[in-house]
Amino acid sequence: MKRGIFIVQRARIIYNPTAGRNLVTKKLVNILEKLERAGYETSCKATEGPGSAAAESTKAAKNGVDVVIAAGGDGTLSEVVNGLMQVTERPKLGLLPCGTSNDFARALKIPVNIEKAVDVIINGQSKLIDIGCSGNRYFLNVAAIGHLTEVSDATSNLKTFVGPLAYYMKVIENLAKITRPFTATIATPEQTFNNIEIVLLIIANSITVGGFSCITPKADISDGLLDLLIIPKNSITNLLQVAALARKGEHIYDDRIHYLQTTCVNVSVPRAFKFNLDGEWSALSSTSFAVVPHCLNIFVPNKPVFKKIGPKLMRKVPRDA
Repeated sequence: MKRGIFIVQRARIIYNPTAGRNLVTKKLVNILEKLERAGYETSCKATEGPGSAAAESTKAAKNGVDVVIAAGGDGTLSEVVNGLMQVTERPKLGLLPCGTSNDFARALKIPVNIEKAVDVIINGQSKLIDIGCSGNRYFLNVAAIGHLTEVSDATSNLKTFVGPLAYYMKVIENLAKITRPFTATIATPEQTFNNIEIVLLIIANSITVGGFSCITPKADISDGLLDLLIIPKNSITNLLQVAALARKGEHIYDDRIHYLQTTCVNVSVPRAFKFNLDGEWSALSSTSFAVVPHCLNIFVPNKPVFKKIGPKLMRKVPRDA
């Protein structure tokens, strides 16, 4: 009997040593051992500052690794993805989430438990996903313009200690600033909004934005579309009512906002304005956003299916059971 040929896969972990209160650093030996037992020849590299994760992921891809694993928060993941997008032959992407929001992991149902997240990579099911881009920068989750995004950024450290309560506290404190409108012209292939006064503009690739899972409820990371949400100038009372609807994703049916799905968005404002791209800030007077469909292969959990036991659906079993 001929023996099968066992092909060793090479994996490179790029991790933020301070993420999740040093969680990856504490678990690193266990992570490496688990991947080695599963047949991965694994090496690792700690990030050393801004741009480090991007440079390391580009280098790993050029060196021909089979899997790049981003271990950290959304910022680390964003850098890794931007690095991978610099090459044409991209390795598969694994994710070990240990940040504050873990928006992208939540969108893909990747466990925040490190050991379980490693299991997702070991089990080997992957999915082609879309990426958003603006010029030479790429984003997984969201591009946003508005004073509310500045408040979200200001609470990032506070949220680590007291959770989402910090966000609501800061919103109340800065309510007047948040609702101050700015003028923009927003154009898509489907519709153009000329010189519209708005308080918030969101261009989303995934369903989870800023720790909230219902802001762009129709978003699908592999549908080849971006989800555009525009909140026009309105009274504080109306804006609070829209915010209440957003808790269940019902705001997209309200005529006080604009929500549509598209492949590209052009934004122009009269003066340079700050916009947030997956947590990174830029100041531009005009820019465009587009979707890059099915360009990254990422490990995702196996979806459970229902199996009939008697007349009723009794329990979930893995697809390969």
